[in-house]
Amino acid sequence: MARVRERLRAVYGVPLMRPHGDPIAELVLTVLSQSTNDRNRDVAYLRLRERFDAWEQVRDAPVAEVEEAIRPGGISKVKSDRIQAILRAISGDPGGPAHGAPVPGKAAHELSLDWLARAPLEQARDYLVSLPGVGRKTAACVLLFAYGLRDVPVDTHVSRVGMRLRLLRPGAPFEELHDEMLALTPPGEELELHVNLLRHGRRTCHARSPACNRCAIARMCPSRGELA
Repeated sequence: MARVRERLRAVYGVPLMRPHGDPIAELVLTVLSQSTNDRNRDVAYLRLRERFDAWEQVRDAPVAEVEEAIRPGGISKVKSDRIQAILRAISGDPGGPAHGAPVPGKAAHELSLDWLARAPLEQARDYLVSLPGVGRKTAACVLLFAYGLRDVPVDTHVSRVGMRLRLLRPGAPFEELHDEMLALTPPGEELELHVNLLRHGRRTCHARSPACNRCAIARMCPSRGELA
């Protein structure tokens, strides 16, 4: 993993991305990213925020209005239902399991996941995956990008590169892939490895025709040339 990290760093650099501190935004972004590209996701997210001033309004709006706002992101009916289900689940437990009671001064209908930053990591992860439609990848995105906590999102690109390098077991379920990738990643390098593996999967290690002839890590890849 250290050799892979160094080679990818030489090609893609070290990503600099400060935690943004908005876990609900990250949840919504991750839902919107499903089965679409980054541009369509971002357009859908901006349209949603332009139409609704607060997440409570998104939660309480007619689902057709949410669906219309996020239509550029694709499969908007499914995503609008999922976003509202997530927001309602968060509303039902405004204090979060780290508190066991509502946050003082916060009404039960208000949305907050601020407690995640103070909760034990396993507890925060378990809570996130208990939300409707939220799996390990989405939970990892929230923990890493919102708060800089120790987790590594394993999407299709990261898993493909990891499997071809035999860092991850081919065909393993996503739960195992996340556990293995986290175990392989030195503390503090979660963001760099996730972003650079993702970049490599998008730009070089393609699903059908990987560009092994110009791959920076081809010499250490057991799968080199298999699909060329």
